[in-house]
Formats: sequence, C-alpha cells, structure tokens
Amino acid sequence: MKTIYKLGRVLLFGVFIIFLLMGGIYFYANKALPTGEKGAAADALAHQMLTAMNYDGYKELNTIEWTFSSRGLSRKYKWAKKKGVCTVSWDSISVRLNTANSKKSTVMVNERPYTAAKKEEFIRAAEAKFNNDTFWLVAPYKVFDAGVERRLVRINENEDALLVTYTSGGTTPGDSYLWYLDDNHRPVGFEMWVNILPIGGLYATWDQWQKTNNGAYLPMAHEILFLDLSIDHLKVN
Repeated sequence: MKTIYKLGRVLLFGVFIIFLLMGGIYFYANKALPTGEKGAAADALAHQMLTAMNYDGYKELNTIEWTFSSRGLSRKYKWAKKKGVCTVSWDSISVRLNTANSKKSTVMVNERPYTAAKKEEFIRAAEAKFNNDTFWLVAPYKVFDAGVERRLVRINENEDALLVTYTSGGTTPGDSYLWYLDDNHRPVGFEMWVNILPIGGLYATWDQWQKTNNGAYLPMAHEILFLDLSIDHLKVN
C-alpha cells in the first residue's frame, strides 16, 4: 500500500507540474487577435509577399511531392496540383484524393483497392491531412483565395505585418495568421489564432526556403515552441 501511495503522489505531482507549465506558457504566450485594417494597403503588402515568393512560378508547378513529418509521424504526398488530385499515404493506407470532390476519391489498403466500411473515414482523414499539411507548404500563396480576408497590422513605425483570416473553406474556417516578413517581403514566420489551439498568437517559423527549378519558394522546416515540423524529399515539376 505504501508503494502505491508513493506512486500516486509522484503521479499527482507530475500532473501538477504539467499544469503549472501549461499555465505559464498560456500566461506568457497568449495574445489577443489584432484588428488591423482592410483595404488597398493590406492587399499591396500581400502582393509584395507573392512577388517575393514568385507566385507566377508557383502557379506553373504541375506536381509537388513531399513527406511531412511531425512528432514521429509522417505522411507522403504526390499532388497533381493542376488536376486537383493528391495521393495521400500513411501507414498502410493510400488515398487518391479528389480535392474538388472528395466523393470521387479512391482508397488502397496494403496496395489493394478498399471499398469496405471505413472507406469514407479514410477519405475524410486524408482530406484533413491534405488541408493541414499543404498549408504548411504553400500557405503564403493562398492569401487571395476565395473567402480570405487581409488586414494590415502596424507593428511599429517601420514595420507592417499581414493578418490573414480564412472565413471559409479548409478544415477549420475562421483561423487567422499574422505574417511577419523580412526586408524582401518573404515570410519569416507567423503568429496564429486557430480553433484547435487554446493559446492565441503562438509563433511558428517558416525556415529553410528552397527555390524550385522555376523560381518558386517552398519551406523545408517549421518550429512551434518545442515542436518541429519538417518537409523532406521535395520534388516538383
């Protein structure tokens, strides 16, 4: 009984420490969503970012392949961007996702066609992974998508940031991102206010930019607090 009692105290103390750490992170990191101003100035800054990223080069890309890794998990993608089809693979599952109409998607399990009860569940999972993981690859290019609002946020006298809010579409509409840009208007990171996180204003880096053969830029790494996201085996054509 004494051993069980001591173990219980240790577990309780551990939980208490975790709550203290989370409370400290919340107190330190939580921020209110800035307001900013819509209009020509915000759109101009967004266009400057797209120019720095070579948006025309991005639009020319036909296929993007990559592996997205986080917390020991990885997913593989082969995205035929202009065709609106992406093969999403994880574990033994491979979904050929129709990004415009998910009902037209097909599923393979262990390299065999799958039509059993979990087919729709696998398609929904692939769609959620696609929405999340492509965002971490190409988000700067999406600032003029339908349902996106742009606001100019004044950081100081000499620096502006671009607040982007997705009012519709994707898996979690309503999320907002405050983009910080370098002197050449290329993103260095953003603060985010997203539904799945209890802390507003968490900062994520956009690092290790790779220039594609047609001049577009794609990131290879992100850091959020203690979490690393990596993009590997990138191939484009």
